[in-house]
Amino acid sequence: MEISVASYARTAIPRNALCQPCPAAAPSLARSHRNNGLKSSCSFLGESIRVAASKSTPRVSRAAAGSSLVTKCEIGDSLEEFLTKATTDKSLIRLLMSMGEALRTISFKVRTASCGGTACVNSFGDEQLAVDLLANNLLFEALEYSHVCKYACSEEVPELQDMGGPVEGGFSVAFDPLDGSSIVDTNFTVGTIFGVWPGDKLTGVTGRDQVAAAMGIYGPRTTYIIALKDCPGTHEFLLLDEGKWQHVKDTTSIGEGKIFSPGNLRATFDNPEYDKLINYYIREKYTLRYTGGMVPDVNQIIVKEKGIFTNVISPTSKAKLRLLFEVAPLGFLIEKAGGYSSDGTKSVLDKVIENLDDRTQVAYGSKNEIIRFEETLYGSSRLKTGAPVGAAA
Repeated sequence: MEISVASYARTAIPRNALCQPCPAAAPSLARSHRNNGLKSSCSFLGESIRVAASKSTPRVSRAAAGSSLVTKCEIGDSLEEFLTKATTDKSLIRLLMSMGEALRTISFKVRTASCGGTACVNSFGDEQLAVDLLANNLLFEALEYSHVCKYACSEEVPELQDMGGPVEGGFSVAFDPLDGSSIVDTNFTVGTIFGVWPGDKLTGVTGRDQVAAAMGIYGPRTTYIIALKDCPGTHEFLLLDEGKWQHVKDTTSIGEGKIFSPGNLRATFDNPEYDKLINYYIREKYTLRYTGGMVPDVNQIIVKEKGIFTNVISPTSKAKLRLLFEVAPLGFLIEKAGGYSSDGTKSVLDKVIENLDDRTQVAYGSKNEIIRFEETLYGSSRLKTGAPVGAAA
């Protein structure tokens, strides 16, 4: 099914809101092998990515050049100010600024998308809405405009794409362009997930090898959640009316609290241990906060600084969540925020990504909740220290 996105590209966006539509003469960077039948006469991002990339090269003093953390990051900083303080890696700053430009454009497209039907099916057999394909192309273009990405891989196009960046000092990026796209038409919150690895490899690596991870969240507010390997904490940026990202929250610890988000409940039918865990949450009067979207459910743990998210498998309900595109980047964000992740026996950041389509079960949450998760499902926990594991009220 062929869908034209010319009308999307021509959509007028106020100057004080989001990215401007690109000039008619701007060449499209979308390659035919990742267009999936889309036709576009111009670049989605236009000049905004070029401007952001050119402005995102910070001046770092010689005294600070040897330090991974230049100065203290502060609430109220712009995205560029924050990144300049958080890392001396100019290439990483450039990449994250470019992705920020893509996220704010995707936010506009999601708000104005027509979701009357599906556009096509990707190679994994998942349905794609038209807005999925728009987000997919926007992110590929952002990575190409950054000039620092060597390879990129999308959940919708699960093959390595050469972005033209360097191997030495460059990065490889894996992303889910629109996680939760099946609930766009119901106006639930959806989001983008991406992880950044150094060099030119996305297999034979672990989530712990990431130098950064992020998610964009498109809800009542649009936010950009970022964690960098050498910068403490996980950081939230709010998209303001004038189109700028402002630093609004740091999360450095995930405490105990009775909030649970149980994914894949059908697995309780033939996984008695998972059924036991869910019954514990209900018996102990945990508050159910589950949207059906992984991005908002995991973001809830970071913003509320408490809670547990689970997605468990069973003999008849196999793993759906992909380690490279979803689980590892979100695990990086959770653990940098002071939380923990688990596949049942170990941190998801320690799982080697052997293939682009590797899948896994997962839990994210506070230390005591992950202890309970591992003990209930497998009888013991690597995190057990003898401390009480009961969640606070």
